[in-house]
Amino acid sequence: MSLLNKFIYFSKNVSKSSDKHIVTTEENREWESYYRNRWQYDKVVRSTHGVNCTGSCSWKIFVKNGLVTWEVQQTDYPETRPGLPNHEPRGCPRGASYSWYLYSANRVKYPMIRATLVKAYRNAKKQLNDPVKAWESIINDAEISKKYKAERGLGGMIRADWNEVNEIIAAANVYTIKKYGPDRLVGFTPIPAMSMVSYASGARYLSLLGGTMLSFYDFYCDLPPSSPQTWGEQTDVPESADWYNSSFLMLWGSNVPLTRTPDSPFYTQVRYKGTKTINISPDYNDAAKFADLWMKPKQGTDAALGMAMGHVILKEFYLEKKVPYFEEYARQYTDLPFLVKIEKENGRYVAGRVIRASDLDGALSKEKSAEWKPVLIDEKSNEFVIPNGTIGSRWDQSRKWNLELKNALTGEDIQPQLSVIDNADEVVELSLPYFGGETYKHEHFNASAHNDIITRKVPVKKSVDGDFLYCTVFDLMVANYGISRGLEDKNSAENYDQDLPYTPAWQEHITGVPAAQIISTARQFAENAAKTKGKSMIIIGAGVNHWFHTDMIYRTAINMLMFCGCVGQSGGGWAHYVGQEKVRPQTGWLPLAFGLDWNRPPRQMNTTSFFYMHTDQWRYEKVGLTELISPLANKDEWSSKSMIDCNVKAERMGWLPSSPQLSDNPIELARQAEKENKNAETFITEKLKSGELSIAAEDPDDPKNFPRNLFVWRANLLGSSAKGMEYFMKHLLGAQNSVLGDDLKNNGQQLPQEVMWHDQAPEGKLDLLVTLDYRMSTTTLHSDIILPAATWYEKNDLSTSDMHPFIHPFSKAVDPVWEARSDWEIFKGLAKRFSELTKNHLGKEKDIVLFPLQHDSPMELSETAHAEDWKETGAELKPGKNMSKIIEVVRNYPETFHRYTTLGPLMEKAGNGGKGINWNTEKEVEFLKLLNKTSDNEGETRGLAKIETDIHAAETILTLAPETNGQVALKAWEALSKTTGRDHRHLAETREDEKIRFRDLLAQPRKIITSPIWSGVDSEEVSYNAGYTNVHELIPWRTLTGRQTTYQDHPWMIAFGENMVCYKPPINTKSVQQVMGKLDKSDEYLVINMMTPHNKWTIHSSWSDNLLMLTLGRGGPVVWMSEKDAAKINLKDNDWVEVFNANGASVARLIVSQRVPENALIMYHNQERTVNMPVNQINGNRGGVHNSVERISLKPTHMIGGYAQLSYGFNYYGTIGSNRDEFVIIRKLRKVEWKDEASDETTMTNYATNKHD
Repeated sequence: MSLLNKFIYFSKNVSKSSDKHIVTTEENREWESYYRNRWQYDKVVRSTHGVNCTGSCSWKIFVKNGLVTWEVQQTDYPETRPGLPNHEPRGCPRGASYSWYLYSANRVKYPMIRATLVKAYRNAKKQLNDPVKAWESIINDAEISKKYKAERGLGGMIRADWNEVNEIIAAANVYTIKKYGPDRLVGFTPIPAMSMVSYASGARYLSLLGGTMLSFYDFYCDLPPSSPQTWGEQTDVPESADWYNSSFLMLWGSNVPLTRTPDSPFYTQVRYKGTKTINISPDYNDAAKFADLWMKPKQGTDAALGMAMGHVILKEFYLEKKVPYFEEYARQYTDLPFLVKIEKENGRYVAGRVIRASDLDGALSKEKSAEWKPVLIDEKSNEFVIPNGTIGSRWDQSRKWNLELKNALTGEDIQPQLSVIDNADEVVELSLPYFGGETYKHEHFNASAHNDIITRKVPVKKSVDGDFLYCTVFDLMVANYGISRGLEDKNSAENYDQDLPYTPAWQEHITGVPAAQIISTARQFAENAAKTKGKSMIIIGAGVNHWFHTDMIYRTAINMLMFCGCVGQSGGGWAHYVGQEKVRPQTGWLPLAFGLDWNRPPRQMNTTSFFYMHTDQWRYEKVGLTELISPLANKDEWSSKSMIDCNVKAERMGWLPSSPQLSDNPIELARQAEKENKNAETFITEKLKSGELSIAAEDPDDPKNFPRNLFVWRANLLGSSAKGMEYFMKHLLGAQNSVLGDDLKNNGQQLPQEVMWHDQAPEGKLDLLVTLDYRMSTTTLHSDIILPAATWYEKNDLSTSDMHPFIHPFSKAVDPVWEARSDWEIFKGLAKRFSELTKNHLGKEKDIVLFPLQHDSPMELSETAHAEDWKETGAELKPGKNMSKIIEVVRNYPETFHRYTTLGPLMEKAGNGGKGINWNTEKEVEFLKLLNKTSDNEGETRGLAKIETDIHAAETILTLAPETNGQVALKAWEALSKTTGRDHRHLAETREDEKIRFRDLLAQPRKIITSPIWSGVDSEEVSYNAGYTNVHELIPWRTLTGRQTTYQDHPWMIAFGENMVCYKPPINTKSVQQVMGKLDKSDEYLVINMMTPHNKWTIHSSWSDNLLMLTLGRGGPVVWMSEKDAAKINLKDNDWVEVFNANGASVARLIVSQRVPENALIMYHNQERTVNMPVNQINGNRGGVHNSVERISLKPTHMIGGYAQLSYGFNYYGTIGSNRDEFVIIRKLRKVEWKDEASDETTMTNYATNKHD
């Protein structure tokens, strides 16, 4: 207000209406212009956020003068279904603050490069006049190479121009391919569903070169191995609207209001319909306050709780009374009626393999693929039968791969027998492993006084020839859960108060949950399912998925659902939500992302095993296999092996992929094969057999087997994802690190058998780390080259989620700021420069690719079912049978750019497909030629459909995918019908003429079309629910029996005591003992279990440096602790504390809270080390993150492959990055030091090298 206005304020003319409700003045209202200008806009654009939150929320982006000014939620989603709330509004405070990033100081504005590196490159290029030779000279100069690697993370980045960085990256790629092989190029980017084109941008570039794409879901520990183990599907889940159809919701380790904010209204609103809600979590989380009952087991003991609830359900609803719906469901849709051999080993009866047709005499054994056709007993005929739907029928072209209750040989109707108890030949004492006793006890968790081996009585029958005993899986389950069946069994409980595994009373001692809560909850869960035919649902998530023995926890929950007939029923089933999992138009995206239009197969690798090897975490492994195997297993067989040995054997047998693949350059190997006039398969098998060649994993520390160039985009690999971050720093990057423990040899431990040991561990394996990002993260700060990426409001892309059935667009609201470019443009530019630099270095080359035994292919019926390693047995090598398939691929390196920007000929020649089915795509390719226009390049790409822009890429995905193209959906269902022998066309017929285009999505998100790639139905009648088509369309699950699996009969599963579900306590990672000596006598400290749930104000590390979100928290890294634990060592709220163990150290402020349970420390995932992070006192290095005190822990059962559902698939089945078993030492930070002063030497060096010579 001006001075004049102040003087005349009281002399203004003011008039009032007669009712005195309206006052009219003549005052100056110019002050309002600021606010009007602030909220004016030129246009509104629809976009979304490409962050792994599962929301995929549609936002209005308001633009003025070419700048984003603000954003609000869109409210025009298509409606759900009658009687259901809609999916809107969707959004959260994090999303609402995203535009802060666009113009913040954290934004990466232009390409940057490490000063020492670029100076060396410029000097070398001057002398050699060849970018590739210049790069070679740098890598071969040990002094320069070590220097720039050691500077990673310590600053020293300078501005560069696009032409120069593209040249350096391309030169590094050309040199690496030429010297070591294309599989030494590696790419990491996660969660394609959150921005499909952006993921495909780099994946396509690397795949065309023959590089390796790393997985992500398994490394993140997002997706549980128990899902493939049970269903042969990796985490298909209900949409969130289906929660509203449920009448009993159990939230188990899933904090829906916090981690699924946009979808939480379905959870909060359904309670008003009378739905019962149970929350299971050790801490009082946001979901607990909405629950009718909060059950708080001690962290990591959830499997005990689940076993006890399963005990109640089986006892009351299968034995004490019969529920027709449950029994009918179990007979048709689960493996409970299938038969298992009861074998005698070392004087004990034990459960063995599922009985196959090949185990029997007569016609059954002569069936095609009899080894892969499990049998059951038909109650009608009292004979062994092969039912329809087994995995053998999937691949024998009999058209009997369906869940009709029929005899696969005769076509007659059958009634599977659930138990043999009524006509058993005898009762035997079955030995079962027990891990809850003193032998396997963790010192920080309770154990019971029971023996490691428990015997329980089981009814069995004898085979006709008397060769073996058998019973049903159901009979085994009842014994396993410890329920009395009147067989005079002292180890099976007759009531719930008996202290026997796995009664409610037993679990109370393990978990702390009152037995009465277990009994009541399990009873109500099953009663509801019985009355509603399956409308009991378990929403489950990271709270239990990140434990080493996650499988045991998940399988207890899944068993409850199977016992109660909930899976595949609307409002029921298994709702696992961790990460934005579902690339809805998957089969349209795959060819674009992995270059399948030009070459097949691509190179793909499970990330957990990759980084376990190449960050040398295997050198520090403290957990022995004999600590994990069943007490019934042969200890001699496992005592000499280590985790890395198991992984190497798995790679050798083709169970897991390898990266790099072979110990020599695959291009050079192809040349040698051609020179010797041998095909690739013959040449490689001969070399492997003779020992002249090996898989690279047998010597990961040999420089020729290092990964050399790593691309990271759409990810904060080091700051957010890197389990065992300090090992990444030390061995992969050669940078400053806080690894505090010693390796195996220095600790006097047993060395691996299958892996070559080098006394001097390598440091700095990577020659080049390139990161694309829009913000400065921990990863960018450790990179050699940083490329400024467009944000989510500056590019065109596609997004889908598992939480709703819509497909969303990203759209370019504004041009990328400063010198930023979209991921598509960045990698397209790299492809162009790479093609130019191949001259005189690379031409049209043959490349030998190893392709592991794939799930959803005939290779899942492998010859490794008995876990026999050809190298140990001396067996003949049979690619695709007992080792990976060997495939020769031709790469035209000079044409990489033209291939990148066109749709290759394989889409017409080989077609498209997924999940084991294939269809013709000629019409779709012709359509894309009209839509995207055709290339006028000379040579092989002339006349092919263009993929030059991100919109071209999006249209390619939409056109090829059955979920967005009705005609393709019909073709896909027809292809599946040929295998099942049933007509499924009706599921997509009503949308045959629908083709979703990118511009359609800009107008409004669109519902996807029902496709056989997924197991749910998208319709106006039913919400999407996983397993729905299995139950209602009788499409088998992709498992050994074709049914949901409760019994795992692979030899390694049996050896580790996981053929049936059981309770296993957290493992002792032994990360604390080595560093106890680093404590001072005066230190007050606590050894405590650390958990890493998701944060309220961040999505992983995104927003952890966003000023708006930082103001809602403590402004930097924090850890949470209970009041009781804080009092033990005299800590107060807001104290600075240090958290450390042998893996590393981290520093944070302490939050003392009643909501945290005693003996648990919570460090939320994930808080950047770039914000408010002092140095630690243990070695003076800059703080750390939650991953600094963790290490990758492999589990051998996750390495199994070539065995029905237990077969490798990218992001499907493999080792996972579990981390919650870790213990740390916490103590108060005596002195808070920042050490952020730059030295004069560093400043001058940066200034000097910033000048172009």
